[in-house]
Amino acid sequence: MAATLEYVDRRSPDPMPPVKQDAASAAAPRKPALATRRNAVRFVSLALAIGLWQLAAHYELSLGVVSMRSVPAPTDVIPALWALLHSPKLPMHLAASLTRVLAGFGAAAIVGVGLGLAIGRHRVLEDALLPPLEVLRPIPAVAWIPLAVLMFPSSELSMMFITFIGALFPILLNTVHGVEAIDARLVATARSLGTRRLALYTEVVLPGAAPAIFTGLSIGMGTAWFCLVTAEMIAGQYGIGYFTWESYTLQNYADIVVGMALIGILGMSSSLLVKRIGRALTPWYRLGGARQ
Repeated sequence: MAATLEYVDRRSPDPMPPVKQDAASAAAPRKPALATRRNAVRFVSLALAIGLWQLAAHYELSLGVVSMRSVPAPTDVIPALWALLHSPKLPMHLAASLTRVLAGFGAAAIVGVGLGLAIGRHRVLEDALLPPLEVLRPIPAVAWIPLAVLMFPSSELSMMFITFIGALFPILLNTVHGVEAIDARLVATARSLGTRRLALYTEVVLPGAAPAIFTGLSIGMGTAWFCLVTAEMIAGQYGIGYFTWESYTLQNYADIVVGMALIGILGMSSSLLVKRIGRALTPWYRLGGARQ
């Protein structure tokens, strides 16, 4: 009997722990390598785009409809960027633009998420609120500027309102779609367990719609920068948009590109920050896990 048990023990080892350890050890070095490869591809693509821009501006490329004859080259933009970085006006421009964006985007996030949750859950509110909002949604930010100047006593509030309008609709519509996409069985199960209305929103509806909400917040942040720059070009005295428009009126073409680059960097960084916050707050949701 003892010999039989010994034979079974020797012939039936548990193969699972070594397999799991091997899989984990093989997958561990792949993540840093994949991140390094992706960062390298992104850097090369950006460098290639700048190189093509330099060549087109240097040789004054002309395609008939599009001409690079008067467009400044990167070698002209870099000194202008260096001068702006050492200018005492840069902190004032950045502070003015960031304050307007954060104020308008914050108000749009509160109103958009709140209305989106309500509209997505109640058909009466959808029928009553969504049609007028859909009528307002296609109106561009430039068309709102005269009305904003008439409605608000100061130019700062009018520019914050333009930013609010630009960020509101992406956040609102993504929240509505996120709520509508929640599996009805989850809501029915929560109700059968005695979940109250407030707990239903905080524990079922909001987590289920969170990925779509953060997608809308990321898009809304980029739209907020776009609308803010438009407002600053017309009604501002400080800000990145005002700096870009002032450079155009003074025919400082290199500074125009510097202002455009700052807008792009700030918009991309803020949208990326919103995405990172969304990933940290929604660990149960990972999109693209099977992408190559």
